[in-house]
Amino acid sequence: MSVPYETAAYPEEHLERLLGRALNSFELPDEVLTRLCSALAYDGSLQSAHHSAGLYRETHRHTWLLGDGSVLTLWELVHNTAPGGPRHEVYADEVELSAAVARLPLPADEPVLAPLDTLRLPPLRLPPAAGFDPPYAPDDSADHLRRLMRRAENPDRPGPEVTSALRTAYAHEISQAFGPPCRTGTGVCLSLYEHAFLLPGGRRASLWEVEHTATPDGRHMCEVYPTESAARAAMERRVGP
Repeated sequence: MSVPYETAAYPEEHLERLLGRALNSFELPDEVLTRLCSALAYDGSLQSAHHSAGLYRETHRHTWLLGDGSVLTLWELVHNTAPGGPRHEVYADEVELSAAVARLPLPADEPVLAPLDTLRLPPLRLPPAAGFDPPYAPDDSADHLRRLMRRAENPDRPGPEVTSALRTAYAHEISQAFGPPCRTGTGVCLSLYEHAFLLPGGRRASLWEVEHTATPDGRHMCEVYPTESAARAAMERRVGP
């Protein structure tokens, strides 16, 4: 679900881009930056997202495989709750990240960030040569499904016949889907996320969430579809011909 480790020059490039856009990168400990100099591979994934009332917050997990076989993770916080457009911040541990998220002026009617003991940390993906295929991390997937469907506003969202089986899931993972989803020249903001659920017996099923601002007042709207093709077709409709 997360982006597999990328080798060659990618680890350095990912680090340079992250530090270049983070406004507080100078606060990272020198020890952390020194260890990252030996990075061999990189893995990144969307950890959580919150969009409501014209405000948004996303947290991203950036992990590097180091030369000594250990791993090092940095946490990126992206939000638009400050003047001047999107703001990127980077933190060396989850405690600092949680404190930063708690300071954001987001609506109080929804959780801002899951408590640290329940925050999903998807297992790392080692290079293919290692032959390692980790399972999903356990989580309260039934509650996640309930919250996802509660915020879906599209009339053709999946019905009980689709979601009933997903209520038996014992783990799930969220990832942002990339590729050319649609035309974006209209200025409409569009994002696509896969919510993958692991079911008893090792079965896997997904729902696809579209977030967009193609609304009369420009607010963020959430739609949920049972297939990726249906979600991408909806994104095409939102930007028009």
